Amino acid sequence: MRATVAIFPGLNADAEMIRTLREVCGAHTTVIWHTDTSLPSGTDLVAIPGGFSYGDYLRCGAIAKTSPIMTAIQSHASRGGYVLGVCNGFQILTEAGLLPGALTRNLHMRFECRDVKVKVTAEGPFTPSPGKVWRLPIAHAEGRYQASEEVLARLEGEGLIALRYENNPNGSVHDIAGIYGGPRKNVFGLMPHPERMSEDIQGGHDGRELFDRVLSLAS
Repeated sequence: MRATVAIFPGLNADAEMIRTLREVCGAHTTVIWHTDTSLPSGTDLVAIPGGFSYGDYLRCGAIAKTSPIMTAIQSHASRGGYVLGVCNGFQILTEAGLLPGALTRNLHMRFECRDVKVKVTAEGPFTPSPGKVWRLPIAHAEGRYQASEEVLARLEGEGLIALRYENNPNGSVHDIAGIYGGPRKNVFGLMPHPERMSEDIQGGHDGRELFDRVLSLAS
């Protein structure tokens, strides 16, 4: 499995993402910059970490979506390649149209930084069978997922809502914490940080299951 971590100016969770993929999970991991125009040969998984790309100006992810590397990431996703967006990475994927909906200001207008419990509600390349509960950290001010009724109906009907909050921390509709997209559920975005809960030294390893699962599927 070959993983590529795409870095944008202002991200702050890249070190944890790289460590989790490279040191914890043992994946061959390459790091690229947002101004690159292509992915390393043989890339199976592209991961976009969390943080505050371009200072979250305009909207979270709105400037990052115009970066040169996004064209290559979009092509990778359209071919069925795996793409993971965590927190700001999720926001970038929605802004780029790789996932539907939008991430907006938390309902109570406060930054949330704490552990939450999320329940797996759809099986896919990044998630096991429904029913599993993970404890994962969140750290966001714009994590409230919103979408049109038509989009929500499609997400529900096609089994694309992968994770739901057990106690909604931000007002996301339908308690959505993570969703699938792409031609075969190969694009996954979530607001909680699995890379910050991937080994016992971090206080738990629930997040590692997500990485182990997708790494086991890639060629």
